[in-house]
Amino acid sequence: MVNLSRRRLFSRTKVNDNALRLPWLKSSSNFVNDCTRCGKCIENCENKIIIKGEGGFPTLDFSIDECTFCYQCAEVCPEPLFESQNSEPWRAEIVINDKCLAFKNIECRSCSEVCESRVIQFKPELGKVAQPKLNLDECNGCGACVSVCPTSSINVRNVDNNER
Repeated sequence: MVNLSRRRLFSRTKVNDNALRLPWLKSSSNFVNDCTRCGKCIENCENKIIIKGEGGFPTLDFSIDECTFCYQCAEVCPEPLFESQNSEPWRAEIVINDKCLAFKNIECRSCSEVCESRVIQFKPELGKVAQPKLNLDECNGCGACVSVCPTSSINVRNVDNNER
C-alpha cells in the first residue's frame, strides 16, 4: 500500500496561490498540501469545467462553461478539504479587461445576457456605445459570462476579504 503522506512530502509543487480554486475549499494552503490530485472532482463535475492545472491540481476553466455550484466536486473528494454546502462557495468576482468590445466602441452585450445575478449591466454614455458597469456585490463568481465573451476579456478572480 502506498503511503500518500510520504508521497506528498516528495511531490510538493509550488503552485500559484492566486489561482481560482474549487468552490467550498476550507483553505488554499490545505488544498495544496492535502489534495492527492486523484481526479475525482474532474470526473464528476457536471459542466466539465474542472481541469488539471498547474502541478496537476484541479482548477477551473470558465472558457468551457459556468459553475452551477452543484457541490459534486466536494462530495466525491476523499480528503477533508471542503466546507459544507451551506457555506459561501468562495469569494470570487469578475474582472473585465481592456479587450472588451464596448471599450472599443463596438456594441456587444453577450456577457450581460447570461448573467442571472444582473452583475453586468450596460449604461449609456454620450458619444459611445453603452459601457459595462459591474455590481460586484451581487457577483457569485459563477463564470457564466466568461465563455460567451467573444474577446475573452472577462476573468474570474479571488477576492481578498479586505478588498471589498
